[in-house]
Amino acid sequence: MKRCPIPLLTLLLCTAIAAFPSRLSAQAIAPDPRFGVAEAHQAPWAAAELGAGWTRITFRWSEIQPDGPDQWHEPLTDEQLALERSLGREVVGLVVGTPGWAVDPQRGLGVPQGLYLDPADPRNLWAVFLRDLVSRYTGRIDHWVIWNEPDVWKGPHQSWEGSVEDFARLMRVSYVAIKETNPHAVVHLPGLTHWWDANYGREPFLRRLLRTISADPAAAPNDYYFDIATLHIYSQPESTYDLTVLYHSLIGEFGLEKPIWIEVGVAPSDDPVCPVPDAPLHVTLEEQAAFVVQAMALGIAAGAERIGVYRTADTEQDLAGDPAPFGLVRVDGSRRPAFTAYRVAATYLAGFHRGEWSRRDEISLVTVDRGHQTTTVAWSRTTDPQTALVPAIATQALLVNLWGEARIAYPERGYYVLDLPGCDAPRACLVGGAPLMVVETTGNGIVVASLPSLHTSSPPNPTPVHPQTPP
Repeated sequence: MKRCPIPLLTLLLCTAIAAFPSRLSAQAIAPDPRFGVAEAHQAPWAAAELGAGWTRITFRWSEIQPDGPDQWHEPLTDEQLALERSLGREVVGLVVGTPGWAVDPQRGLGVPQGLYLDPADPRNLWAVFLRDLVSRYTGRIDHWVIWNEPDVWKGPHQSWEGSVEDFARLMRVSYVAIKETNPHAVVHLPGLTHWWDANYGREPFLRRLLRTISADPAAAPNDYYFDIATLHIYSQPESTYDLTVLYHSLIGEFGLEKPIWIEVGVAPSDDPVCPVPDAPLHVTLEEQAAFVVQAMALGIAAGAERIGVYRTADTEQDLAGDPAPFGLVRVDGSRRPAFTAYRVAATYLAGFHRGEWSRRDEISLVTVDRGHQTTTVAWSRTTDPQTALVPAIATQALLVNLWGEARIAYPERGYYVLDLPGCDAPRACLVGGAPLMVVETTGNGIVVASLPSLHTSSPPNPTPVHPQTPP
């Protein structure tokens, strides 16, 4: 861990940090294709305001063909899909959920009948369904995630009772069927929680899966049956960094280099509109907002290729199945503070080249290289307020808070000084304190606050896919 030196210095600031004159506008911002949100089609225009460049939409086989292979219930309309694409969002399909009529009873929940038959055999029900699905959307949806959290090994959200060997076979059949149907398609491994294995002393599911796949002689010529790995991180924002680095290393154990996409989120438990008194994680609305910025910055630093937030909006149906309100938008259409926080991150982290978590002690400093601009994200990792010194690389910077309020700041003797609030003591800093961003432009010109007032229904006061909390 690197510590910033603390010379005797002062910083002339234009105003107190609480008095930022400009805020984000409600206009849509140009999307960075690497920042996304889950299920954007449920609130498409709100997702456009967020600046999301991709979305993940779930295709449940059990809902598309609930009673037999002759049915086909579209999970979204052609008009909904066209709107997503017209708003600049790439659509990623997640396929999960074997209907009861297609389950192999000898192998358990999720495992389709005929899975071990040749993918060309019409009795391989999974291959037949995937070919039909992919062919319907070729050119409109070219990324397919196969299954969801198969490492969840018990509980109401378990979707897979088969063995790791069964899942390796599922990936092999999926890869072959999808690539034969759409050679330009990209095949993703399922989002994994990690903690369902780690908290019970089990070997990581991905290591077990890759070991099984590597033993298959046909795996290497077929890129080990996947193009992209996926992580779901729904707890501490710092896990975004640690798990992404860990899983890059784990993939490397098998001599592979694969990009990792991450989906992050945390649900507030204190929203007065939708309180969750028995929530496994007690998170405030402000902490949900801080989580979004911290997780996106740390995902960049860890080398994630794309980062998505779960989820765009709550729906009555989702809350009936899981009361945790992950949405950036409430059921009634009002926006949580995390909505604004996402816009702040998507604006001032867009165009990133690379990132570095340069300080990790009482303070977190994440420096994001954006080419002509550099954004440094700072927050306290303790319950006490902290003072951070950020080395200056320009003669002035835009200082931006969690709510998008921004003003110009000037360094003195080479540093900006930031006063950072502490995190929530009763929750042992599950989420760090409210972050600040220092945005600097190199060369000619300065960065300006081009985003001045987006209102949330809960103004600040000074999360599936399901949470990865084990049962």
